[in-house]
Amino acid sequence: MQAFDAYLDGHFEPGEARFESLDPATGLPWATMPEARAGDVDRAVVAAERALTEGPWATMTASQRGRLLYRLADLVAAHAGELAELETRDTGKIIRETSAQIAYVAEYYRYYAGLADKIEGSVLPIDKPDMEVWLRREPIGVVAAIVPWNSQLFLAAVKIGPALAAGCTLVVKASEDGPAPLLAFARLVHEAGFPAGVVNVITGFGHTCGAALASHPKVAHIAFTGGPATARHIVRHSAENLASTSLELGGKSPFIVFADADLDSAANAQVAGIFAATGQSCVAGSRLVVERSVKDRFLALLKDRAEAVRIGGPLDMATEVGPLCTARQRQHIEALVARSVAAGARLVAGGSTPVGEGFYYPPTILDCDGTDAPALAEEFFGPVLSVVSFETEAEALRIANDTLYGLAAGLFTQNLTRAHRMMRGLRTGIVWVNTYRAVSPIAPFGGTKLSGHGREGGLAAALDYTRTKSIWLRTSDAPIPDPFVMR
Repeated sequence: MQAFDAYLDGHFEPGEARFESLDPATGLPWATMPEARAGDVDRAVVAAERALTEGPWATMTASQRGRLLYRLADLVAAHAGELAELETRDTGKIIRETSAQIAYVAEYYRYYAGLADKIEGSVLPIDKPDMEVWLRREPIGVVAAIVPWNSQLFLAAVKIGPALAAGCTLVVKASEDGPAPLLAFARLVHEAGFPAGVVNVITGFGHTCGAALASHPKVAHIAFTGGPATARHIVRHSAENLASTSLELGGKSPFIVFADADLDSAANAQVAGIFAATGQSCVAGSRLVVERSVKDRFLALLKDRAEAVRIGGPLDMATEVGPLCTARQRQHIEALVARSVAAGARLVAGGSTPVGEGFYYPPTILDCDGTDAPALAEEFFGPVLSVVSFETEAEALRIANDTLYGLAAGLFTQNLTRAHRMMRGLRTGIVWVNTYRAVSPIAPFGGTKLSGHGREGGLAAALDYTRTKSIWLRTSDAPIPDPFVMR
């Protein structure tokens, strides 16, 4: 059985306790992980604050920070294959996806490496003739980056990259579900030559590790990706240290198909949006909103594709849908499908748990037209598509926006003017038109409503890890006049 260590203050350590990680393809233990508790969390945060204010990181130029990020990017690219195998083994994500995604993760570090020395201040046209006033952007402080198990190297990169470019230091908490790839990534941070304490990587459970990290008095910013329920705990804990937060949460994203769309292309995009990554994606296009006149034809295309999906071992490059990450996630999906069928939803495909080892669940389609099935409102985080139809553009927009979430939307139409009207009307942070699930380090990513606030990716993310300092310089040599009058 493999053993992984935490990375604290430049050293690899076994943690205050240990726990076993299960292989989702078999349900059996395959590795032991370091369980950080309050003591480890405190040591990590103290190390990060010390690195922020003392030592080589505190005095590095922005260009020097950028060169370290370039080095890290090269190492991620060189080790993408082994990181992908670890992520597949520990989370059940298929190797086809982890291989491609982790190779692309290097581009996020390259983007922020190039951005490190381009975060600029400004000079203000101040309204006082004897003053010069300028603004500096300085690192916000110690960042707690709390990362879920799914797409964890990507979701860590969109926090680590901009935070380091801005000059911050971090404590990264990997999910207790499948933390192996992030713990292995720490070795690349070490090899890249980042000073001790700049990046610390730990894992542990919410009540003993996450709570201690989010409420630590030396944490200045919390960057969290996960579900709204955990986010509420994060925000409550941040009341202790008044840390700022950026929250990238869940979604119930609409996938809108008009009758004039290229239905074959839209069907492939819908498969990518809900069955890729076994549906375990925050931007999963989990609500199909399809024009009624083409609903039956489009559902027939999806049913054929869903039933042709190859389910198998996640390390097999031919596999298209692998296991879910945990047994409890499969139980949640089974229960939500059963409740939805009881509420009147019709099973079009899938819906039955396969017999055998591992946490598998088949691609499933639920026709929810004319029902209030919970599948339309609650997040599955699995390969389950809920379908409703519409007749008018206004109705499509109303259905799409009728959700507590607001992360992403897909829109399929050949009508350019309609596309622009819909883009303006959709209350989401991302709109994909005639495509789905595309990302880039250049483009901000994030949502509205219960999908959170703040953005990851692009220049805006780096600026979120800075504070603005105003500097006033009096240029007059004359004595200061009346001291009881504000200047």
